[in-house]
Amino acid sequence: QVQLVESGGGLVQAGDSLRLSCAASGRTFSPYTMAWFRQAPGKEREFVAAISWSADYYADSVKGRFTISRDNAKNTVYLQMNSLKPEDTAVYYCAAARTSTRYAGNYDYWGQGTQVTVSS
Repeated sequence: QVQLVESGGGLVQAGDSLRLSCAASGRTFSPYTMAWFRQAPGKEREFVAAISWSADYYADSVKGRFTISRDNAKNTVYLQMNSLKPEDTAVYYCAAARTSTRYAGNYDYWGQGTQVTVSS
């Protein structure tokens, strides 16, 4: 089992930045692909970004604005979000998978989510 706990969400204005953190515990963190997903009210959960051993990749909607990183020594993954827009408002979830993938169904472990609200 891998336990994931997100933090760092909040209420910001358009154009501001936030950094989300996801602390992992349980099994060894480093082999897992770590990802961020988000879900806005009335919408399906969508992929935001993921990072494996060899690469990081992003949804087109956040490319150039968001950066995912990981610190294996701290068992933590981060999502730096810059130039935030109102459409980025959602609950952001951290997830862990044994394979490198952007499909939510392939992720084995999920955090409880952290709310990000961007006002215009």
